[in-house]
Amino acid sequence: MKSISKNFFAVVFLTFIASNIFAQTKPAAVSNDPKTKALLDGMSKKYRSYKTIKANFKMILENVASKTKEEKVGLIVLKGGKYHVEIGSLEIICDTKSIWSFSKDDNEVTVNNYEPNAKGISPADIFTLYEKGFLYQMGEVVKENGKELQVVELTPTDKSKNYFKIKLFIDKASQSMVRTNIFDKNGNHYTYEIVQLTPNAPFEDVYFSFDAKKHPKVEVTDNRN
Repeated sequence: MKSISKNFFAVVFLTFIASNIFAQTKPAAVSNDPKTKALLDGMSKKYRSYKTIKANFKMILENVASKTKEEKVGLIVLKGGKYHVEIGSLEIICDTKSIWSFSKDDNEVTVNNYEPNAKGISPADIFTLYEKGFLYQMGEVVKENGKELQVVELTPTDKSKNYFKIKLFIDKASQSMVRTNIFDKNGNHYTYEIVQLTPNAPFEDVYFSFDAKKHPKVEVTDNRN
């Protein structure tokens, strides 16, 4: 991974979404505001009711200190704990047992064991991540494109996390996630904006694993035990 785009990919995906955030964290604190909990629970219930979720998204990485900004568009498909992420020529695929990181440009794939004890944010949890390991509170209401978006701020109870704050922007009318802002301790701000979401699209389990036979001469680095 030598190019800027690949470094960008490595930072965002391998740091933040390589594994399950819910493992070995403290229980979630109950919000003092029942309206906040009701809003989050309503959103969580909605997304958990879907068998699959397909979402086109835009991702923005900003570094305050260096005043740099990079943007990418991508696709994520969720099915239970399984996920398949595509962004540019790169893919990350997880079947809850293994994680494949595939570079189409280099025709290389790295395989690792799925490690739910790591401290990242799993794509499988992006719509329900508040449920464990966070303090949360209601923020301001902002109006965008004729919609009222309720901001909810999350703070991890585990202070060893590499991020210190997450902001959720929730459409109050539809109880849908519009975007998520993640603030890490290195001065990076990550924005994930949902461009289009399709619930219950048909995806077979095979979509959530990597088949080397479909990629002639692919170089495989298998780090699994």
